[in-house]
Amino acid sequence: MSSLPALDNFFEIYHQSYIEKLAEPPRYYPQGEDSECILSEDKADVLKRPEVAVRWQAVERQSPAGFNNIEHALELGLHHSINAFYGAYYAAPLMFDSAWGQGELLQVWNHQDFEYLQQNLIGHLMMKQKLKQSPTWFIGVLNEGDQMLVVDNNDGSVWLEIPGQVPHQQLAESLNEFIDALSPRVCPPVKHVEESLPELEHPGIWQRIKTMWANLRGKS
Repeated sequence: MSSLPALDNFFEIYHQSYIEKLAEPPRYYPQGEDSECILSEDKADVLKRPEVAVRWQAVERQSPAGFNNIEHALELGLHHSINAFYGAYYAAPLMFDSAWGQGELLQVWNHQDFEYLQQNLIGHLMMKQKLKQSPTWFIGVLNEGDQMLVVDNNDGSVWLEIPGQVPHQQLAESLNEFIDALSPRVCPPVKHVEESLPELEHPGIWQRIKTMWANLRGKS
């Protein structure tokens, strides 16, 4: 169990929703990347059949991860909820329905994924500093991915933000409140076709984050 009860609960109802509607756990295209959350029966498919979507279930990390290195590098204290959201589990992105539309919550697939996450967070926070905006950190995307779901680092509230702009709509006062308002979206896995960005190569939702940042950097 993490210090974010709503996330613990969402993992449980997410898995159960797939079992009830599809008679199997959720699937994800790992594209050759192993993870502790892949079901043991599907482990061999990661390398032998990379075109296959594997079944997964969230796994609690034996040693929770933190963000002390980012805080030290940027001389910025991060809101404590980031550790519970990103550091407690290995899992695939979580698809959801909500009053604000459909979206995806980012999660950490493996240790290398956590390193990619840190790189993206540093880039995001440095851009906020450059633009003289209050710090936020992203937790996912909404609808077609043109808006990020972010947490206000000052008070832990959840907002919508377009890259390069200040957050424009508050969705919840906390991550717990926000996640409690979500419903699992049961759907087939989508294999994302990515542009070549080797330094941040990763399947799935990260492509949306990378595309947004590439567009922002091109305008700056």
